[in-house]
Amino acid sequence: MVDTWEGGTRALIEIRRKNVAKDYDLLDRPTAVIPISVFWLVPQHVLHGLAEVVMVVGHLEFLYDQSPESMRSTATALYWIAIAMGNYVSTLMVSLVHKYTGERRNWLPDRNLNRGRLENYYWLVTGVQVLNLIYSVICAWFYKCKPLNEMIDEDDANVESVKKVELVTN
Repeated sequence: MVDTWEGGTRALIEIRRKNVAKDYDLLDRPTAVIPISVFWLVPQHVLHGLAEVVMVVGHLEFLYDQSPESMRSTATALYWIAIAMGNYVSTLMVSLVHKYTGERRNWLPDRNLNRGRLENYYWLVTGVQVLNLIYSVICAWFYKCKPLNEMIDEDDANVESVKKVELVTN
């Protein structure tokens, strides 16, 4: 959910940046420095950092608690593979947006970002994140948690195996 706020924040900050460029008549000067503070980037980066922390810790905790002991490392590896695949999908999305938004009104122009529609791309990404959030809520709604007694039994088995190792080494 924090990630969707971050996406909206990126779009709003891009709109602000372009308005400042327009006010100073810099829209057609792609190499000009737009007089806007770098601290306008802080909110989106803070929200992105918070989203990463919440997501990574939550996912790894979920995978550790809910997967069988013998599958924990495999589940964690699959999580990181899914993250990598998501990075490739986002690259594909950039390529498709670049290709299908046309040459005249391209959202991501090659030469002059001031004349582009980067905020539309950010809104598109935010929309995809909202759909992902809805899908995640639906999956969470139907998910059946691992029973607590199984989790306790696994922990007891881990403690017993550690005790056996200690006895063998002593």
